[in-house]
Amino acid sequence: MALMTGAEKHGPAATSTLDALWVLYDRVLRVAPESADDPDRDRFLLSKGHGPMAYYAVLAAKGFLPVEWLPGFGGFDSPLGHHPDRLLVPGVEIGSGSLGHGLPLAVGTALGLRARGRSAARVWVLTGDAELDEGSNHEAIDFAGAEGVDVLHAVVIDNASARHTGSAWLRKRFEASGWSVACVDGRRPPTSPTAALHSELHAAATRPHPGRPHVVVVRVAAKHP
Repeated sequence: MALMTGAEKHGPAATSTLDALWVLYDRVLRVAPESADDPDRDRFLLSKGHGPMAYYAVLAAKGFLPVEWLPGFGGFDSPLGHHPDRLLVPGVEIGSGSLGHGLPLAVGTALGLRARGRSAARVWVLTGDAELDEGSNHEAIDFAGAEGVDVLHAVVIDNASARHTGSAWLRKRFEASGWSVACVDGRRPPTSPTAALHSELHAAATRPHPGRPHVVVVRVAAKHP
């Protein structure tokens, strides 16, 4: 991420997602540069697309795109825009940045895979707590829970930027619609090893949830208002 020194936007939105993104691409997602077009690959959708620096850094570290692209982030002729573009950035599944689109798109992707009999492919989407102010997300949450879309997984980064939510509310909201829920405290003092957080994120992400969609709520804010 330090290579991206251009006109930065939404830096905190990026840094708050870095640990979750790394764990997903390093330990959870069944996708790699050589399988990016495999119809049975896992799909990852970044709904929190207005802070993509961490996403680009992880994609570069995992070989999806050249590290040499990173210093040009946000430049006029760079493929790495302030919102990711699936037509320009290898490994990106959707163009995103407008709030409230990623989770509904993930539900549709999961249903499409089900219709085509692609039972091995899983769908992951990462969103922020403030995005859940958008009504389209709640329609997606209710529908996925009622339909038992168990290939669907979500990560909600709770950085206390929403007006009406918090980790306890998020848990209740998803549970009320039939989702499996795991909560992780992503706040760590400087003396705490990153490996411990990554182990907790991995355990939460891989928790069994037969017949239900699954969400991991990651609290990264120091405190809520």
